[in-house]
Amino acid sequence: MIGVLLCLVVGITDGDTLTARCGEPGHYDQVKVRLAEIDAPEKKQAFGSRSKQALSSLCFQQWAAIRETARDRYGRTVARVECQGADASAEQVRAGMAWAFTKYLTDPEIKRLEVAARAAGVGLWSDAAPIEPWLWRKGQ
Repeated sequence: MIGVLLCLVVGITDGDTLTARCGEPGHYDQVKVRLAEIDAPEKKQAFGSRSKQALSSLCFQQWAAIRETARDRYGRTVARVECQGADASAEQVRAGMAWAFTKYLTDPEIKRLEVAARAAGVGLWSDAAPIEPWLWRKGQ
């Protein structure tokens, strides 16, 4: 995928992964997209279902501008995704529904949004000791 694709979001897996239908009628491709630069709680983790719901409220059944930045080790498209005029990665972090994924972070605004969400105690930051998804996955 090169450039920006306009696709219909047809599924939300969790707070940082969605499925989009891209292409022309009769020639659609289903694309699994991992939101770039963030890591959301896993489904069974605290705030996992709320994070998924937040992404769903923003993107499900919406047209999305998808700008691929990489491919992950599972073959998913890693992309910045815009739904309803908002950057989904930034919105998830702003709402306290995801961490800035510092290992892959290139946009300093994402980290600033996380700092602000932490300070405001919104979303997962209302928890006394939220566990980063990458650490939670190691323990599973």
